[in-house]
Amino acid sequence: MSRISITGSDRVFVLTGAGISAESGLPTFRAEDGLWAGYRIEDVCTPDAWQRNPAEVWAFYSARRAAGAKAQPNPAHFALAQLEHQLGDRFFLCTQNVDDLHERAGSRRLVHMHGELAKSRCERDCGRPPVSDHAIYSSLAEVGRCSCGGRLRPHIVFFGEIPFEMDRIQAEIAQSTLMLVIGTSGSVYPAAGFVNWARQKGARTVYIGPEPPLNAYAFTQVVEGKAGETLPGLFSVA
Repeated sequence: MSRISITGSDRVFVLTGAGISAESGLPTFRAEDGLWAGYRIEDVCTPDAWQRNPAEVWAFYSARRAAGAKAQPNPAHFALAQLEHQLGDRFFLCTQNVDDLHERAGSRRLVHMHGELAKSRCERDCGRPPVSDHAIYSSLAEVGRCSCGGRLRPHIVFFGEIPFEMDRIQAEIAQSTLMLVIGTSGSVYPAAGFVNWARQKGARTVYIGPEPPLNAYAFTQVVEGKAGETLPGLFSVA
């Protein structure tokens, strides 16, 4: 397998999806035994679900927190942190994942476009920033409230809500010369469209994963393999 060359003038944009976390033991969304097994999206991950039954929503995300706390970063997470260390501000990571495995591996220049599992925010969107929250709630009565009186909700982008930091993401894509997409299905928008934005700006686009994504046609190169086995040693940095 040929190495991916990164020159002194390249700016690298990385998008990661559920596949990279799956290699750390966290379930993906669509596998038969995956994240939604036993749940309906409409019951745990929509604004209506929150309004209808916040207790069930918190039970679901508390279970995810418990699983996330047990998972450990894998070699792919560490390889990306090392690449950031080498490139500095010419590196930017956008993840669709809500776990903190990238941070625990050492990544710092990143955004979580779909939110963060270990944070909560006011259900009223009153303007107060999200707060760190690692609690595993056994009942709704344990969930705190914002200083404005609103109940705290998971700091997660529910289906139907707008992903976070889209302006910054678009700006980073616009100035990138190389886009790396790792472990995502290519079926969830707007993230699935990032590769097209990058191609329009003339960037090289590389996909890395165990099988081609649905939007494989949009990439200039597809590298098949598990991220944890493929990423270490994949990059040649000038």
